[in-house]
Amino acid sequence: MGRRLLLPHTRRLMLFLRPMRYSASATATATAGSSRDPLHVCVVGSGPAGFYTAEKMLKGHEGVRVDIIDRLPTPFGLVRSGVAPDHPETKIVVNQFSRVAANPRCSFFGNVTLGSDLSLSELRKTYDVVVLAYGAESDRSFGIPGEDLRGIHSAREFVWWYNGHPDMCNLAPDLTNTDSAVVLGQGNVALDVARILLRCTTELASTDIADYALDALRSSTIRKVYLVGRRGPVQAACTAKELREILGNYKMCLKNVNVYIKEADLATSPADKEEMRNSRIKRRVYELLSKAATVHQENNDNDQKELHFVFFRKPTKFLPSEDGSTVGAMELEKTLLKDDGATGKQVAVGTGEFEELKCGIVLKSIGYKSLPIEGLSFDKYRGVVPNLRGRVLSSESETATVEPGLYVVGWLKRGPTGIVATNLHCAEETVDSILEDDRKGLFTDPSGPKRQGRRGLLEILEQKNARYVPFDGWEKIDTKEKADGELKNKPREKITRWNELLEAAREG
Repeated sequence: MGRRLLLPHTRRLMLFLRPMRYSASATATATAGSSRDPLHVCVVGSGPAGFYTAEKMLKGHEGVRVDIIDRLPTPFGLVRSGVAPDHPETKIVVNQFSRVAANPRCSFFGNVTLGSDLSLSELRKTYDVVVLAYGAESDRSFGIPGEDLRGIHSAREFVWWYNGHPDMCNLAPDLTNTDSAVVLGQGNVALDVARILLRCTTELASTDIADYALDALRSSTIRKVYLVGRRGPVQAACTAKELREILGNYKMCLKNVNVYIKEADLATSPADKEEMRNSRIKRRVYELLSKAATVHQENNDNDQKELHFVFFRKPTKFLPSEDGSTVGAMELEKTLLKDDGATGKQVAVGTGEFEELKCGIVLKSIGYKSLPIEGLSFDKYRGVVPNLRGRVLSSESETATVEPGLYVVGWLKRGPTGIVATNLHCAEETVDSILEDDRKGLFTDPSGPKRQGRRGLLEILEQKNARYVPFDGWEKIDTKEKADGELKNKPREKITRWNELLEAAREG
C-alpha cells in the first residue's frame, strides 16, 4: 500500500540524540533513577487516548521522554477519521494535541506499525514504559445468515470511507441501487451515519468530507433510513446531544426530512420508569423521542426523505435481492424486554414474530472491536486487554500478575464506549498508575539493562528500513490539505490514499 517512502529526518534525529539537562524541580518530582536518566515512554496510537496520555505524562513527570507511534502517517485517530465532517467543533481538540506534539520532550512517529515494523517485545526492551492506545480497528458481527452479502458494511467502514481514511478509500458503497438503507444500532455512530446519508449535500460540501464520498452522496437515491434497535427508546444508546441535533433541530439540520416514531413503541413499563429515574440521560433521550413522535410535518417536496426509528426488533437474517449476491431485505424478529435476573438490566428476547424490511444497503453499528497482538493477553469476548487501572495483566484468571512496564488506555482498556472527552479521564487513571509505579522505583533497576528509548526505536526502524513520518511530515500534509480545501471553500481537502499521503509528507 505504498509505504517506506520517507527517510528519517536528519535534523530531528540529531535533536533526539542530543543530551538533555534537568532542572532542580525535575529531579524533585522524579524518582532517583529518573533523575539520573530519562523515563522513556512509548505510546502506541495517536488518537485521543494516546495524546491525552502523552499530555498527562509530560505534565506529571519532568524527566519523561514520550514517543508516540501510529500506523497511519496522520495523527489524531478517530478525531480525524471518526468524528462526522459536520461536527467541526469536536475536532478543535487537535489544536491541544498539536501543542503536545510540539513539546521538545515528545515526538511522533507515523507510518510505523506495531506487529510488522516492530514487535511488542522489542518495544518493551527499548522503553521503560509502553502504553497501548491503538483503539479498535475491527468490528463485531451478528453471526447470522446472509451477513456476507454485498451491500452490508460496518458503520466503522462507512465512517472511515466518508472521512477519507486511506484503508477505506476504495470501499465504494452502492448508494444508487435502492431508496432504503438500514442502520442496525441506535448509538451516536448510528445517528452520524443516518445524518450523513440524509443531509443536504450542499451543506456537506463546506465540510472536510472526502471528495469521493460527497460525489457518491450527490448521486444517492436513498430516501429512507431505518434506525433499528433491539430494545426500546429508554435503552437507546445515543446521547441527548446527538439526538437533539437530529430530532430537536432536524428542520435545520436535515432539510426535507420527516422523522417517524411509532407512539406504541413509547409505552413504558415500571422497569423503564425506574431506569429513567436513575439516569438523567435516559430520561432526556426518551423525552426527545416522545416529542418527535407527536410532530407531523407536511412536506410535498419531491426530494422529501424519511428517518424511521424502529424499536423492539432484532435482525435474524439478511435476505438476498433477485441477483442473489446483494442484500435486498432484512428479517427482523419482534422483541420484548425482560429482566436478566443477574444484573437487573432489561434485555431483549425474541417473541417468535417475524417481519421483513426491504433495503438495498445495511450498515451495522453494533460496536467496534479491538484486535490482539502477539505477546499481549486479550479478552476476546469483551475485546479488551485485561488490566487493573491501566496496568496490563498477564491473563484473565484470578492468579494473573501485572506485566511490568506495560499499560493500556482508551478503547483497548475499557471497550469502545464514550466520547472523545471520556479518554481524558481514562488517560488520567492510567498515568496515575504509571507515576505511582515510578515512585515505587519499579522502572529503576541498576543491575538491569538500560532502556535506550528514542535512540533504540530509531535503530530498530533503520535496521528494518521502516521509513517513519515525523510530526513535521504531518504538518506538510496538513498544509497541503488546507490549501487544497481553501480552493473549494472547505476547511481541508483530505488526502485519502497512502502513497499520496507519504508523498505530501516528503515534500518541501
